[in-house]
Amino acid sequence: MTSPTWQKAGPENFSGDIRVATPVTRIVIVGGGTAGWLAACLIAARAKREGQQRLQVTLIESPDIPTIGVGEGTWPTMRRTLERIGIGEAEFLLACDASFKQGSRFEGWVTGQAGDHYLHPFTPPVDGDPRDAVAAWSDSGGRDFADAVSPQQRVCALDLAPRQRAMRDYAGALNYAYHLDAGKLAQLLACHATERLGVTHVRDHVTDVKMHDSGDIASVTTREHGDVAGDLFIDCTGHAALLIGGRYDVPFLDRGDVLFNDRALAVQVPVAPGSAIRSQTNATAHKAGWIWDIGLPTRRGIGCVYSSAHIDDDAAARELEAYIGCTAPDAEAPNLSFRRLTFRSGHRERFWERNCLAIGLSAGFLEPLEASAIVLIELSLDALLDNFPVTREVMDIHARRFNDLFRYRWDRVVEFLKLHYLLSRREERYWRDHRAADSVPTRLSDLLEIWRYQPPSTRDFGAVDEIFPAASYQYVLYGMGFPGPADGPLTHPGAGRAVQAFQQVEQRARSLAAALPTNRVYLDALQAAGLTPARENIH
Repeated sequence: MTSPTWQKAGPENFSGDIRVATPVTRIVIVGGGTAGWLAACLIAARAKREGQQRLQVTLIESPDIPTIGVGEGTWPTMRRTLERIGIGEAEFLLACDASFKQGSRFEGWVTGQAGDHYLHPFTPPVDGDPRDAVAAWSDSGGRDFADAVSPQQRVCALDLAPRQRAMRDYAGALNYAYHLDAGKLAQLLACHATERLGVTHVRDHVTDVKMHDSGDIASVTTREHGDVAGDLFIDCTGHAALLIGGRYDVPFLDRGDVLFNDRALAVQVPVAPGSAIRSQTNATAHKAGWIWDIGLPTRRGIGCVYSSAHIDDDAAARELEAYIGCTAPDAEAPNLSFRRLTFRSGHRERFWERNCLAIGLSAGFLEPLEASAIVLIELSLDALLDNFPVTREVMDIHARRFNDLFRYRWDRVVEFLKLHYLLSRREERYWRDHRAADSVPTRLSDLLEIWRYQPPSTRDFGAVDEIFPAASYQYVLYGMGFPGPADGPLTHPGAGRAVQAFQQVEQRARSLAAALPTNRVYLDALQAAGLTPARENIH
């Protein structure tokens, strides 16, 4: 029997016997903003750290297209991202007018009545079997689930920072992320990429996309700088999706049948010096959507998300004005400038097509509930760098694997966002429509049936690095009044240990409340110190 060619080839001539390898060394990022500059920084920092001088990173950015962003929330993953890029935490906080985020607080999502609120914190529940913790909580007499299983709810209620100034960068007493100005983040990343990481920045308009006979992109043509050739093109052109949509015509999968919101009104509201800075994003439900409220040191970013099929633009504006009137009475809402945004909740059928990878809004967008936009950028870049296509010959394999992984991830985000609406008991048409069976993904319906008898656990989420772990589902389920599991034939004697763990949570909450500064005290002290440390070496 004749052996396959790959069995005959030795290490020294394997590639020569099969094919001539085409190295991937020229990365061209089309589009700036958060997605483009995060891509440039992470790829260039990785290449610098590993001494890969052959890798060239070029970013082409139109001088006329502003960054889309009205104030952003991140996930705790951003701490690792910034550290890998080589930006110090104090520098980031000052440059981006940033503050700490420790979770999301939901107001009015269950009934809309007074006292209807719950927190989804970033610190996971107590260790141990979740069946024991949920059973002990169910027997505790109506206490908030997040308050019982994590000290973070107490810390958030007091507007406390998750860390002290003396701690090393990106370390905290509790898990945390950030609120930030997205435009300022893009500026910081652009300066760092070009000044410290060797990224080539081309400010120009892309006028054409030229193709190889193979179907790969050969180069993009710019108005002033001519053709820019590359081996891998990263599409960060936002909703325009110039490459993945415009050139490759990869279909967009509309998820509006599950998530109805398609519009938003955004506004920036100044805050008084010395005013409290919240530790979480506030999401307040209204009759046809919800309102976000993000606190930064100098302002609040507030926006009304809504479904145009359930409320018109003028009525949505009145909802936003009423909210501002109640929560910021000195802001004079009629004099503020509202920015209107339209969007479709959905994503591409494929995200990596031949030698083009879409990241950011060009890959897709889902309504901003739970702030999944930036983390999907981070996860996409992690997946690219962890499985980098060293040659063009292996790129299609990596693309198939990437597409499978990220279709799974987008589906999981859709399901998790839908859960927030599905558990509501509000009776307005918008909320009733969200509970209609034909709008609920089958997998989510199945999980809810299972969770009547056992709490969400790692058994329900088997992928590595699940985008929303079981703990997140627990916080939403039990925060919104989903009952603890019904009794079954098997018992779990660890509930007593869970009660002891709750007592330890209470003790830790008291200790943190006494030891941590408020967000305002922390950030004002940072500003007063005028800390602008030199950028550290790439770790």
